[in-house]
Amino acid sequence: MAEEHHLNGFDAGSFFNLHDYDNSGSWTPDDIRRTYGLKDESTKDVPESKKEEVVRTVLDLFDKDKSGSISYAEFTVGDAHGITLPDFGLGPGHHGDDEYEYEIHHFEKFHGADTKEEDLVHPEDIAHFRKHDKMEDAELKQEMLDRMPIVEANIPTKFRRQ
Repeated sequence: MAEEHHLNGFDAGSFFNLHDYDNSGSWTPDDIRRTYGLKDESTKDVPESKKEEVVRTVLDLFDKDKSGSISYAEFTVGDAHGITLPDFGLGPGHHGDDEYEYEIHHFEKFHGADTKEEDLVHPEDIAHFRKHDKMEDAELKQEMLDRMPIVEANIPTKFRRQ
């Protein structure tokens, strides 16, 4: 998780603020789940009990006033005392959109600025661009439907002429 999220590139306060997704000034259990990627479809097979264990462990490390969330002060003081976010072995964590996740978890690791399109042959590259193709096809289909004055498929069967 540390490498993909560039943890060494941020001071504790900046890292905290980047992962305070609702800008509430504290990390809620929802923020912790999101930081560890536990809300992403890639962790759908992780048991709920494991997800709760992750949240509980992180709260136990940083939530000194036992409020159920981690304040900016609690996180930065904990960091100053050498407390770090543990790696639970659940993968790199996913908390951004698909483009961001592809960029930090795959492209940065296996490709560079000089990469040509024909070099993008890893299964992750193929899946990423296949998803783009499907999105583009759906967009074109929707544009075509939007230009039609009547879309018969949207008319309930009981109202159609037989």
